[in-house]
Amino acid sequence: MSRIGIKPVPVPAGVKVIVSSDLVTVEGPKGKLAQSYVDEVEIAVKGATVVVTRKSDSKQARAYHGLYRNLVNNMVVGVSAGFTRSLVINGVGYRAELQGKVLILSLGYSTDFAVAVPEGLAAVVEANGQKILISGHDRQLVGKFASEIRSLRLPEPYKGKGIRYEEEKIRKKVGKTGVK
Repeated sequence: MSRIGIKPVPVPAGVKVIVSSDLVTVEGPKGKLAQSYVDEVEIAVKGATVVVTRKSDSKQARAYHGLYRNLVNNMVVGVSAGFTRSLVINGVGYRAELQGKVLILSLGYSTDFAVAVPEGLAAVVEANGQKILISGHDRQLVGKFASEIRSLRLPEPYKGKGIRYEEEKIRKKVGKTGVK
């Protein structure tokens, strides 16, 4: 039995979950999300919880059981509380600034990067342009946009320069010793 799949998803007040034949729709104060699902699982709303069950005991059904339970949970959390991802910029002269819905990143190259913030997401630049907060109600979109920004200048292992997630630890390497 799936340890994740058997847990019911609690639905907070103000969030509405609608299940049709192959689509789950979740509406809340922060927005609206929809997710299609396969026939191997069954999703039902029981009171103030959403329960995901599987129809058979096949390997594929067992895999989908935990997957769709977590997808529904992410949708419920997203429309009620939202998700935030924090990026830290480290390096001399490296900085970020926000101009409308465009993020301007100066990362040590000859030109600056201009990255448009996708619809449904919000970006905030803090700490003198050294920290970027990305927030939104869709967890997948928040994570994808944060990884796209991080990929513009990956953190290097010698000085730690680049863009990293705030909770990420960079393992630093020892440089050359200069022995003659």
